[in-house]
Amino acid sequence: MRDLERTAENLIEKASFAQICYLDPEGYPVTKAMLKPREREGIKVFWFSTNTSSDKVKCLKRDPRSSLYFIDRRFFRGVSLVGTVEVLETPEAKERIWREGDTMYYAGGVTDPDYCVLRFTAVRGRFYGNFKSENFRIGED
Repeated sequence: MRDLERTAENLIEKASFAQICYLDPEGYPVTKAMLKPREREGIKVFWFSTNTSSDKVKCLKRDPRSSLYFIDRRFFRGVSLVGTVEVLETPEAKERIWREGDTMYYAGGVTDPDYCVLRFTAVRGRFYGNFKSENFRIGED
């Protein structure tokens, strides 16, 4: 893994939340704050829980192109990842990231029809820090 990817992964690990961006039905970008990813595979794949009934899910089902942004407020650094989102509603995906206390958000439990999983897969990124930005491809040396 390149140093830049390692730095980005450390920033993501410490971030207290994520921001997801997607396109609305008219093609305009929308940004929403999300709880930290429930799981991640390096800086390539991220798993989030969300409400099936949300506008975000409707938009992502129509157009999966999206981005994630993570911020390090202390050092004014950030990493943006561009990729696609899959909306998963299978029992396996829902059980995979279900956590104790989630009934606060999904009263029906792990089978609540308003509970689904977003799996974001990144293809490239951009890191900002020390007054400069640098692009990188995910997984390339």
